[in-house]
Amino acid sequence: MKTFGALALAISVAAAQVPYMQYVLTPKSRTLRPATVYNVNGTVSAAQDLVAGRNANTTFSGPSAVTYDFGKNVAGLVSFNVSSASNPAFIGISFTESSLWISPDGCDATADAGIDEALWWQVQSGGHYAAPRQNERGGFRYLNVYHNTTGNVTLSDLTVYYTAVPNYSEQQLAAGIQTGYFHCEDEQINRVWYAGAYTNEMCTIDPTAGNSLIYLGIVNSTSNITTPLPWYNNYTISNGTAVLVDGAKRDRLVWPGDIAISQPGIFVSSYDMEMLRESLDSLLVLQNSSGALPYAGRPFGTALPIWSFTYHLYSLIDINDYYLYTGNETYIKQNWNIFKQALNFSLSFVDESGMANVTTSADWLRFGMGGHNIEANSILYYTINIGISLAQHLNDTSEFVQTWPDVAANIKASANDLLWDPGMNLYRDNDTGTSLHPQDGNAWAVVSNLADTDRAVNISQALQSRWGKYGAPAPEAGATVSPFISGFELQAHYIAGRPAAAVNLTKLMWGDFMLDDPRMTNSTFIEGYSTNGDLHYAPYNNDPRISHAHGWATGPTSTLTFYAAGLQVTSAAGQTWLITPQLGGLKSVEAGYKTNVGSFSSHVTAVGSGLNVTFSTPVGTSGSVQLRYAGGLANLTVTNIGSRKREVMRRQASSQEMQSRVVTLDGLAGGNYTVLLEVS
Repeated sequence: MKTFGALALAISVAAAQVPYMQYVLTPKSRTLRPATVYNVNGTVSAAQDLVAGRNANTTFSGPSAVTYDFGKNVAGLVSFNVSSASNPAFIGISFTESSLWISPDGCDATADAGIDEALWWQVQSGGHYAAPRQNERGGFRYLNVYHNTTGNVTLSDLTVYYTAVPNYSEQQLAAGIQTGYFHCEDEQINRVWYAGAYTNEMCTIDPTAGNSLIYLGIVNSTSNITTPLPWYNNYTISNGTAVLVDGAKRDRLVWPGDIAISQPGIFVSSYDMEMLRESLDSLLVLQNSSGALPYAGRPFGTALPIWSFTYHLYSLIDINDYYLYTGNETYIKQNWNIFKQALNFSLSFVDESGMANVTTSADWLRFGMGGHNIEANSILYYTINIGISLAQHLNDTSEFVQTWPDVAANIKASANDLLWDPGMNLYRDNDTGTSLHPQDGNAWAVVSNLADTDRAVNISQALQSRWGKYGAPAPEAGATVSPFISGFELQAHYIAGRPAAAVNLTKLMWGDFMLDDPRMTNSTFIEGYSTNGDLHYAPYNNDPRISHAHGWATGPTSTLTFYAAGLQVTSAAGQTWLITPQLGGLKSVEAGYKTNVGSFSSHVTAVGSGLNVTFSTPVGTSGSVQLRYAGGLANLTVTNIGSRKREVMRRQASSQEMQSRVVTLDGLAGGNYTVLLEVS
């Protein structure tokens, strides 16, 4: 294979120059006003005047209310002015993410039961009123204004100070904070990608504004609460200026499982890696002497010392992802002992079966975790292989490290021997004779490479056959659709070489339902829901508590970039890379992002049964191209469009490549290329 010298294509790092900004949902200013009037109750004059761009002169007469719609999920501190008021006069404000939970009694919920209190003020003419800092609302599309006394009150200048992504200045918001982009000919897919990016931004909060969890362990046993409950977002959960949490409204805590989906999405959209480092540090500092890492960060991880086998491993996956995306050698070296101690603690659960025997039930809200579980062992297998790779990079040949390859091999062999169900073409949940074939374990078996190629294809087909009207079911959590686990299923379909399944699931689940259903925010993604389309999440008793901006639901954002556009980094910050697009029925896909070593982009177009791939990678890097095709005689034309002398190489796919239906180009230097794969 010929290696081309290259001149990298210059891509501006200025976020304002990133293409396709018309899809970006991030506000350009921290001062937000409602977009429309959603509903009016009682006598309200000129309710529309409080909408963006109008001079406010809205009068509430007697008991009355207006629901304002911001048009998308937002977050922040509400304030308003009172032009005139009868005495005494009271104004209340409440919030809700979904139109389903708009209520005259209060907000949607952040606790396990009941609903949250509205904020009330006794107002006077000429007064300015603002929510106290502890009552920052992390996620809402709808804002209700109540007047519950006789007489009249005239309001003006109803605004929200946007508090998400607090580590960016007003100027940066105005210019645009995105460093990555995505585009294809399917507008719904485009909107899904950017809604995922925005969901992760909504889940990036001030570290001093975490959920105080004042009802932790109390409300669970008091499910008949009818009085609205007070709520406070004033707990310090991390150092730094920003932290990534699971949900914008709640829990507003650092969860390692959620980061496993959110961090890749942030990598391809905003590259907010310093914030992610602070988030990970808040978990790693809680490691105990056994090596165990917390189920979640403060205050949950200290108030309720629940341990999760899988979330412990997710912390290690998150460390590796952070290093992969940043190339921060200092960070990985500083945390290598934490990683080793944690992994060796996990390996202490491996028994004579060759697999880990899980003795705790905590997981992503699935039911029945425990035993020789396929999800837990697939994640463990994946994490061990991460550890092996990092140990090689760090030249660690210590005794424990040398045992890791054999342990990984035994897990793979035992899981395939004891848990594979050939009748279902899926893995069983565990080896107790259960009839449960979980979504999480089967998706992870493919993602982790525990399943071989043939089984990966069978799993992909079997999972797709179970889809319902509203998406992919997670039977391990009852009648539930889990956007979190379905994010791993998307990856599994691509890895199995069935990209059309991934595209179809993205449109069915994230596009048709999670984005376009009128009960959703149409801008951010929900935490979970029922297989029949109800906004009920089986692990919860309190439906208004469901988060409609949850980072673990943003899987399509990174998956579309990594697999549809085929733009992957394979070592520190992209020192090595892989271009491996799979259109899955899309006609054209382009994507780009930046890392510490430079900018990466690809533009892939279907040409008959072949592909035209134009890509750019930084000078000083190297990588490979892998192109899948359906079969037939394949011819390849590779053009280095960045060299002083335009270099062209033409060759026919080898017999081995035509048999595997994958054409590979290795040893490419960073630069600008066009690769044309023609199939006859």
